[in-house]
Amino acid sequence: MLEKPILVIKGVAYVASFLLALLSRSLAFRLHVLMSSSKPPADGKPRNIVIIGASIAGYHAARTITSFLPPNSGLRVVVVEPRDHFHFTWVLPRFCVVEGHEHKAFIPYHGYLPRGALDEGKDGAPAKVAWVKDRVASISKDSVRLESSGEEVPYEFLIVATGAGATDSLPSRVPSTDKTEGLELLRQMQGRIREAQHLVVVGGGAAGVELATDAKSKYPEKHVVLVHSRNAVMHRFGPKLRDAAKKGIEELGIELITQDRVVGEEKEKGVAVLKSGREVKCDYLVNCTGQRPDSRLVAQLSPPSIAATGHILVKPTLQVEDAALPNVYACGDVCETNTAHPNSRSAMRQALVAAFNVLDAAAGRKPKMVYEPHWFDGVIKLTLGLDKSISNVGDGNTEFLFPTKEKDVALMAKGAWKKLGARPFEDDDSFLSRIRAKI
Repeated sequence: MLEKPILVIKGVAYVASFLLALLSRSLAFRLHVLMSSSKPPADGKPRNIVIIGASIAGYHAARTITSFLPPNSGLRVVVVEPRDHFHFTWVLPRFCVVEGHEHKAFIPYHGYLPRGALDEGKDGAPAKVAWVKDRVASISKDSVRLESSGEEVPYEFLIVATGAGATDSLPSRVPSTDKTEGLELLRQMQGRIREAQHLVVVGGGAAGVELATDAKSKYPEKHVVLVHSRNAVMHRFGPKLRDAAKKGIEELGIELITQDRVVGEEKEKGVAVLKSGREVKCDYLVNCTGQRPDSRLVAQLSPPSIAATGHILVKPTLQVEDAALPNVYACGDVCETNTAHPNSRSAMRQALVAAFNVLDAAAGRKPKMVYEPHWFDGVIKLTLGLDKSISNVGDGNTEFLFPTKEKDVALMAKGAWKKLGARPFEDDDSFLSRIRAKI
């Protein structure tokens, strides 16, 4: 009877404790900045803190470090990111189905950084942040090599925030670094779903459930089939969410096939072939399966630092486990942190840990902040059609749901734009004129 109130109290206590700890940490660093008597490097060259990737973990790490850089320290944040906009991936399943909102998934960069971070200082001093639109081809113990220019960028500290993707394609990720091309890919998928009479969705995680229920909600005349290899959709979560998701799927009239897999597609016959041998009518198949961490850069430098899952092995301080790489950190979905349900909350907490530890190390102090997974980070909001969603809170023992009627077809896009310092939904591309092809 008291389980739910106790869980709520635990959640509130955790949030309060986290905010107090963050405030204490921030004030300590702010005081350090005010009292800093750093002198610029004698050679005048910036001391680079390179961050690879600017999804939520890398972007938040860049914001945090830049906010607390001591004056005259010579430290500079170098962000290497190939995309021209931040991709708000949570809304992608919805925008693969619903037309006219796809531009809201592409949020302009730079608004989340501290004001003036990209501006040069007095007397031509380097800006606090250098933003490079490129990929990193390889890393060494003290530099990264850019893919397009081949330039070697030295670093004192490196944060790898390259993330993970379901298939690196829609509806989980936009397989393009260019907004214009990304918009076109989303519109093409909208058209394919609109025209399909027999839609097969593979994968019963959040992306698969949301796309299938959105498609059936918008086009009730379609035959939609959801195929999942496990015995229940949303199988990583508690029984209440699993049952609620199944109920929502069945109420919409979606055919749910569990404990089977799609092993092929015979387009001439118009069928998807299952492992069981069953053939399912299909004129458009959408794959929403798997998670693949993008850890290849660290794998090349330090193969023992990669887990069997492909994730980067890290210490609680989020330093890479390799003792020979004390100045290399990782955060977000790319690293192994025993986080049950990785999402933006856990990624941002990890970014804070990596950022504060880099700042400590840059000042000659031992990195001491640690990341500990917490069940509260796993709170999830799952849509079950265009006007219905369920939020799930659970600590592994107790679980409860908050059903909600959705009024905004664009979901939380507006809030995400504001959170990242952008005015919804205005994009003048001014940031693109300030980024670089090389340092």
